[in-house]
Amino acid sequence: MPIQAAAISGEPESDGAWTWLKFRAPGGNVHSLGAQAQDCAPAACHPTPGYTVPDMDWKIELVAIPVTDVDRAKAFYVEQVGFHADHDYQVSDVLRFVQLTPPGSACSIVLGTGVTQMPPGSQKGVQCVVADVEAARRELIAHGVPTSDVDVQPWGSFVTFSDPDGNTWALQQVPPRP
Repeated sequence: MPIQAAAISGEPESDGAWTWLKFRAPGGNVHSLGAQAQDCAPAACHPTPGYTVPDMDWKIELVAIPVTDVDRAKAFYVEQVGFHADHDYQVSDVLRFVQLTPPGSACSIVLGTGVTQMPPGSQKGVQCVVADVEAARRELIAHGVPTSDVDVQPWGSFVTFSDPDGNTWALQQVPPRP
């Protein structure tokens, strides 16, 4: 379903490089929709008041995990954590692309050489939702992955662990919804 937005200013504003229109979204928040002036087609940059923004999903489907040893990290995530190995391509001397996916997830991780500028171990707090955090914790421990104890909060139960480089993960069991 398209999202209705009410324009605050009927005419687009421009600084020469960018053109934008301010609008109020449902709920009252004010946003700007803009485009670079040279790319500005009349329909995109001169919408009429009350126009609709097309319905579009924005999906996170790949998260970079910075590591020092790609083979060690791949073994950890596949053999110990249980991720599926989707791809492992040596594209060039400076680019290796390894894509792994958690069980049942639409989002994968990528590790390798030349895939991120983040220092190894700097990815903190990537979170996966699981149906049973206690069972997930038992599986990790059985495969040699040290974990935290289960932390029960009103918004979910959590277990954390780290990969060999210090990138941290959280598993969340969402509480039953009313």
